[in-house]
Amino acid sequence: MVDTPTPASREMDIDRPCAARIYDAFLGGGHNLGSERSFAERLERALPGVGEVYRENRAFVRRAVEFLLARGVRQFLDLGSGIPTIGHVHEVARRRTRDFRVLYVDNEPLTVAHSRPLLAGEPRAEFIQADCRDPKSVLHAPEAVELIDLDEPVGLLMTAVFHFVPDSDDPLGLAGTYRDALVPGSYLVVSHLTDSHDPDAARTLATLYQETADPLYPRDAAWVASLFGDFQVMPPGPTYLSRWRPDPDQSAAQHRYHLLYGGVARKP
Repeated sequence: MVDTPTPASREMDIDRPCAARIYDAFLGGGHNLGSERSFAERLERALPGVGEVYRENRAFVRRAVEFLLARGVRQFLDLGSGIPTIGHVHEVARRRTRDFRVLYVDNEPLTVAHSRPLLAGEPRAEFIQADCRDPKSVLHAPEAVELIDLDEPVGLLMTAVFHFVPDSDDPLGLAGTYRDALVPGSYLVVSHLTDSHDPDAARTLATLYQETADPLYPRDAAWVASLFGDFQVMPPGPTYLSRWRPDPDQSAAQHRYHLLYGGVARKP
């Protein structure tokens, strides 16, 4: 495992909007504050209909988890998971099987405080406070050691998280460290904000997020695809999320924005 500087522990900050609670607000959840709701309203005024981007990411996660379950994956590690409500990984998994395990990871203290009670009745899912920029704190956490068997295939989710990691923290190197920790037959699920198709909208999002506790860093589609490394990318390949194995009733849907790019890949 590549040694990286340990990120400073994140302090609780309720004065600035937080990415996890902004996401929750757009999904219609109840675990957000007035600052996040006000910020979501500002985003909607600046980019009318932008809420579809957040809902599109959650729908992609559902489809990706169902894809992995159909291929026998039963344990999932979700980096930068946000609050596990409104159809998150464990809810998708338990609709299909009782044999699953999910470890959610986030570095924001209030997100963790909101999330743990939500999982109190689900012994197959845990939530830890750790920073994805410190792979050791994630992979060697007691909950991870107890819940996730790294000698068996894992579904690793990096969805809507690495666009919060600045270049100075070497996101490509971090992705490589996590890929190296997985055994063959594991899968990597990626979604990331891109400026390749709608650069003005991506720039507006990034500008507004500078006011939050979680600045955004859009990147081009080729960079996002490189997060998969030498993994075998599953059809239809890296693409905009609305085009990744859409549900039959959504195949012809019109999307105002094409801002999230990603896909699913398997470790050979």
